[in-house]
Amino acid sequence: MTTGAKAFRLGVVINPFAGIGGAMALKGSDGEEIRAQALGMGAAKQANDKMRRALAKLKGLEHLLTLFTASGEMGEDCCRSLHLSHEVVYTTNTAATQASDTEQAVQALVQTGVDLILFAGGDGTARNVCHIVEDSVPVLGVPAGCKIHSGVYAVTPSAAGEVVAKMLTGELVSVRQAEVRDIDEQAFRQGRVQARHFGEMQVPDELTYVQSVKMGGREDESMVINEIAEYISEMILEEPEYLYVMGSGSTVAEVMSRLGLPNTLLGVDVVKDGRVLAADVTARQLFDLVSDAPSRLIITAIGGQGHVFGRGNQQLSPAVLQAIGRDNFYIAASKQKLQQLEGRPLRCDTGDDALDSALSGIIAVITGYDDRVYYPLH
Repeated sequence: MTTGAKAFRLGVVINPFAGIGGAMALKGSDGEEIRAQALGMGAAKQANDKMRRALAKLKGLEHLLTLFTASGEMGEDCCRSLHLSHEVVYTTNTAATQASDTEQAVQALVQTGVDLILFAGGDGTARNVCHIVEDSVPVLGVPAGCKIHSGVYAVTPSAAGEVVAKMLTGELVSVRQAEVRDIDEQAFRQGRVQARHFGEMQVPDELTYVQSVKMGGREDESMVINEIAEYISEMILEEPEYLYVMGSGSTVAEVMSRLGLPNTLLGVDVVKDGRVLAADVTARQLFDLVSDAPSRLIITAIGGQGHVFGRGNQQLSPAVLQAIGRDNFYIAASKQKLQQLEGRPLRCDTGDDALDSALSGIIAVITGYDDRVYYPLH
């Protein structure tokens, strides 16, 4: 992330009792009775140590980071031990924290507008986080529990910190949907593994993009654009209730071609239910359309510059963008195009400084068929 980009907003929450029953062969940590039994047997809390190993990977990157957390053992103590500047957004009233404390802390982090929630716990904690977040905010788990069946956890605490560090420094980090699973602890203690699916959350994953050695860069770029176009065109046809505002550029033109629709290459068209509702619209016409119906924006970045708004698409006025809403922006670009920016953020220059600031932050970019990476927008 370059100088001047908006600081990455990281949320941190810890389940202090995660994994406390593991060393005592209690096969889990859910419930006050099990926790009391583990503590009575001399068990030590380990979740803060696990999170400390993850956050230690961010030392030296504090200038790129704004950190939000919960009080005491739920995150504040860990941040203090590493001398990381932080803001407490949730305060628990008890040392014996419960699942409800985790959920309330996560809710506070979501309302603060964090870019990522880093949480320490096990599958029970993942369920609590998922109950609040679902897929609204990306998350990453620091493994600290007895049961780690869910796919939202990094392989080690240090690995979790390394992925976050990559995001802070502007490296391309893929996004994937990961499953949240948990087992019945009572059944597990009787020798039966009964795992259940509880939902999915978005997680960052270290980029593993490998370019084919049998194709030149131009051919690979074309292949990737075809995959992006196929993915977006399918989405448009599957969601006929939305107006799709199709921004200018060759990537969007390929989407229109996949749909078999005429396209205004240097203008903005509006598509609904697989047909062109309005072509080459003005800002006023566009605002009238998106004000009356749920809408989504398909747009790409200018190669080499990284501008998303304010260059060749002034039809996307501040009023239009506010009416559509940031959560309904779908930015499409190949990983090669993002890599050519050499860590510089995507740019928004809407003419409204307050809106530019509100739009800034980490945003998901569609980089292939059902493939996304996180990238800074400023």
